[in-house]
Amino acid sequence: MRRNIKTLFKYSLISGITVVCTVVIYKTLENIPNIKDSEPAELQRKISVKKSVSSYNEKIDWHNYDTIRKDANRTGTGEQGAPAYLTSSENENYEALFKVNGFNAALSDKIALDRSLPDIRHKQCKAKKYLSKLPSVSVIVPFHNEHWTTLLRTATSVIKRSPPELLKEIILVDDFSSKEFSKKPLDDYLAVNFTKVTALHLPERSGLIRARLAGAKVATGDVLIFLDSHTECNVNWLPPLLEPIAQDYKVCVCPFIDVIQYETFEYRAQDEGARGAFDWEFFYKRLPLLPEDLKHPAEPFKSPVMAGGLFAISAKFFWELGGYDEGLDIWGGEQYELSFKIWQCGGEMYDAPCSRVGHIYRKYAPFPNPGKGDFVGRNYRRVAEVWMDEYAQYLYMRRPHYKAINPGDLSKQKGLRKKLNCKPFKWFMETVAFDLPLKYPPIEPDDFGFGEIRNLAVPELCVDSGYKERDQVVNIATCIKENNKKGEQNFTLTWHKDIRVKGKTLCFDVSDPNDKADITLYPCHGQQGNQYWRYDVEKQWFLHGGNPRCLDCDPGSLKLFVTTCDENSKTQKWRFENVNLTMIADWNNVGVIK
Repeated sequence: MRRNIKTLFKYSLISGITVVCTVVIYKTLENIPNIKDSEPAELQRKISVKKSVSSYNEKIDWHNYDTIRKDANRTGTGEQGAPAYLTSSENENYEALFKVNGFNAALSDKIALDRSLPDIRHKQCKAKKYLSKLPSVSVIVPFHNEHWTTLLRTATSVIKRSPPELLKEIILVDDFSSKEFSKKPLDDYLAVNFTKVTALHLPERSGLIRARLAGAKVATGDVLIFLDSHTECNVNWLPPLLEPIAQDYKVCVCPFIDVIQYETFEYRAQDEGARGAFDWEFFYKRLPLLPEDLKHPAEPFKSPVMAGGLFAISAKFFWELGGYDEGLDIWGGEQYELSFKIWQCGGEMYDAPCSRVGHIYRKYAPFPNPGKGDFVGRNYRRVAEVWMDEYAQYLYMRRPHYKAINPGDLSKQKGLRKKLNCKPFKWFMETVAFDLPLKYPPIEPDDFGFGEIRNLAVPELCVDSGYKERDQVVNIATCIKENNKKGEQNFTLTWHKDIRVKGKTLCFDVSDPNDKADITLYPCHGQQGNQYWRYDVEKQWFLHGGNPRCLDCDPGSLKLFVTTCDENSKTQKWRFENVNLTMIADWNNVGVIK
């Protein structure tokens, strides 16, 4: 009986303690304010991250709304990514700086390092949430003689638009620059103005590929992000790159690369997405998005090949793959080597539409040849010999001299491929880049025609591209065949249905819908559109576009343009020197993906 009373008393005491603790805990929780209703979005995000550390599947809004609001109110030179121009009094250093940079560096100096950019993402991106637990990041930026303000704007944009808890460091890798400010002045500036940015100075010129490797070797973040030294990261660029890697460390993710115009620094979209590819001369090309990808414009999509220098990859996977092939010299071919390696050795590669980074495409490369012979050809041969198996022959068919280049010792790379049990290139072509041969066939169809394009109304005048560069206008000039004059009058109407300057990858492009629109030179993309041309043998017309206009000219001003087709106009008639009538007759079947 006494034992039963003791037992009853013990259980009553335990029950009482439990009730008291429950009440205390409930009252405590009841007094916590509703953070979502009372705090700004940035604080909400930070608290949400802390609360969800143990939940790997919880997703949060990573946008920095405070920065977004402040940027929306900014005005000034280049703000909101608007085109900017130098005044007459600011033009003094324009030529000298342009010459050594290939872009308008004098204008860059007038634009704020932390300028605002237009948010040009798809609207669905603005509502997307990402995993609350994302890996840490090391951003690696190799540079050689980069202009001061474009280099610093790259680092500033990363700092400004990256969640601080994700960004571990930015490593600026100085590839033996000769500009004085790239040494101690840079170190001093970084020490005073940044806490997460350091410079790594290489003791000799190593080239882009080895500079990236040098940065990767000292990086401490979970994920390596490689950027070029004249880029600007846009709104919420980081989480879309990191989430796929958090879910699978063998995934590599590339941002959408927007255009920063080299003359005006205008920020604009390049396009709204395409899959990376190559032709059989190893020129970078693009394939259209697949129907399933088009249904989900804010979701990452698989891409066979990266564009080059802007991508994120887990440090673990990067080094499992051996990093870059250290036998690749300076630059060239590294994006193919890494892309093939990722896919063939068990990984995947995606483009993330909600991550956008602007890039200055220089008007020309301002750096002298490093004096190492055909290093690009040697790099291409190394990539082909290690990774492309029997498909390497198609590269050699177009570049026979590559066969005579000594690629160096390949045993380490071939050993890595064997160790990782990597798949054959045939698998890559049939599974990953399955539609590439349809657009860029290993053995190409014949072209529709080639040679001079002579006007019939004024037979002494021919189309002449005048050795011009991209974005410049094509006109007409005196035909050089009879006059022994200098000119560039040899063109090809290719099986891609574009007109190319012989020996170049520049195409006739018309983007202006207005009457008498200029023909400009633009890198050939093989996608037709603005570069679609057809030759009508009977009418002797060159027709442009799906709603065709005719190639025409003004003999007095020597201007070339497209305008409404007129059967009575003699200036719209052109003699194309060499026409392949068999190919012309089969026009509708050439280049069609069946």
